[in-house]
Amino acid sequence: MASLQEITEAIREAVRIDPGLGKTLKLDLRGEGCIFLDGSAVSNEDRDADCTLALSKDDFEDLARGRLDPATAMMRGRLKVRGDMMVAMKLPGILAKGRP
Repeated sequence: MASLQEITEAIREAVRIDPGLGKTLKLDLRGEGCIFLDGSAVSNEDRDADCTLALSKDDFEDLARGRLDPATAMMRGRLKVRGDMMVAMKLPGILAKGRP
């Protein structure tokens, strides 16, 4: 299991490759902290965003590695999306570009 800082750095690298979200996104890792994306800027600030994804850190890691389907996670209540769904739909593609 990766730490919040390791996940933040991995996301920072992924958006460096493709900062194409176009809006702000917050990952609420349910008690483990937050990751805030604004273009290519990535921080652990807990700010309002155009889209917020709430999920456990373990589920986020599975999502980022392609082991968890976002639609399945939403249907099972493991992923909650608030705000602009189009931003949420761009995230898996950006994360995939950051995978080794």
